[in-house]
Amino acid sequence: MKYPTKLSDAVHILAFIALHPNCGLTSEKIAESIQTNAGYVRQLMSALRRGGLLLSVKGHPRPSLAKTPCQITLLDVYQAVEGDKPLLHQDTHTNPACGVGMNIQLVLRDCYDLVQQQAEEAMRSITLQEILDRYTEKLSRLGQKSF
Repeated sequence: MKYPTKLSDAVHILAFIALHPNCGLTSEKIAESIQTNAGYVRQLMSALRRGGLLLSVKGHPRPSLAKTPCQITLLDVYQAVEGDKPLLHQDTHTNPACGVGMNIQLVLRDCYDLVQQQAEEAMRSITLQEILDRYTEKLSRLGQKSF
């Protein structure tokens, strides 16, 4: 099973841009860092632009953050790339004639709603700045440079 990586890739893009503010950053260059294709990066960057998190002009390799890193939360990024898609998904193909098949989904929905609420609250408290600070701290502990 392939796990969704849109959120981590979108955060990677924003962090890459924040860490290279004066560099020409093409979608190809960013894609190289993520080890993906440039079309996918352009798709995510478009979603980040629509979400009000990124500024970029087609044909100009100078993307920038639309807000400061301390103003961008993990929830902002998630909502920009995933919309209102829930974190957890139910199996909608259970047997409706089975008491367990029908009712377990109703119970799970309540539980999943609680998880969604708590996850969103946690994501709202984590900023891009915190992620960048943790990144810098990890690099310094390993004695590495960012680029």
